[in-house]
Amino acid sequence: MSVPFKNSYPYAALLILTGAILFSSKAIVVKLAYQETIDSISLLALRMLFSLPLFVIAGLYKKGTTKITRQDWISICAIGITGFYMASYLDFLGLQYISASLERLILYIYPTLVLLISAIFLKKKITKVQFVSLLISYFGLAIVFSGKITTTGNSNPMLGGVFIFLAALTYAIYLVGSGQLLPRIGTRRFTAYSMTAACLAVLLHNAIAGTESLFHFSNRMYGLAIYMAVFATFLPTFLIGEGIRILGSNTASIISAIGPISTIILAYFILGEHLLLHQWVGAIIVISGILLITLNK
Repeated sequence: MSVPFKNSYPYAALLILTGAILFSSKAIVVKLAYQETIDSISLLALRMLFSLPLFVIAGLYKKGTTKITRQDWISICAIGITGFYMASYLDFLGLQYISASLERLILYIYPTLVLLISAIFLKKKITKVQFVSLLISYFGLAIVFSGKITTTGNSNPMLGGVFIFLAALTYAIYLVGSGQLLPRIGTRRFTAYSMTAACLAVLLHNAIAGTESLFHFSNRMYGLAIYMAVFATFLPTFLIGEGIRILGSNTASIISAIGPISTIILAYFILGEHLLLHQWVGAIIVISGILLITLNK
């Protein structure tokens, strides 16, 4: 049965909007999980443990006709491990020290990092508008971290900010690296295979360096992990991927601007977090800079 209005703008926009909000809820769930005793790698391993079967099934469903070479497999695994294992691990580490609201604002600067990486390694010229956008985005981020930082959820905001920035950087590397493979392999297959590689890498990391078993936590913890796996990882990955297929990445990025805003709202109502006035000003400037980059494309 076909979906009414499939391939239409409203349908695709709804997919991206839903996916962005679901993605943004991940930081809230991580902060809730940290209210119990659990380390970052164990929490990430639980997320990937419940995600793995879903991505394996997605990878086996209706295989594409394009042949995947040995070099392709190496690239898919390397890109997936960089973008979803390393980025997620750094993100989970950062959320131990920083609020969900600030985490989402820092992560949202990844388009600026994509620009810089492309300019350095792919020799793509940065236009004047893009350069101004970069300045605006980082000026806004500087405002966010200037002056007093609310203590709610921010035990060490500078350390947490460094971890989250590195998470944004590794995710940007993933986006640049995937650009050559996605058109040929397809969004669904590439996402399923790269995420499967990331899940296996996380579980291997936990098996080697983990300090506790994954099977002694509370039912609440498993509930949070299952929510993250299904609603903050698997579903939004494919919702946004399908939306990008219809609308393109630039339009999708504009709609995804709801992500930081929804995180701030959810963090306020669920975690009791709040931003100070200068942080709201900085947040608006950061989002404006990112949107300017996207619109310029």
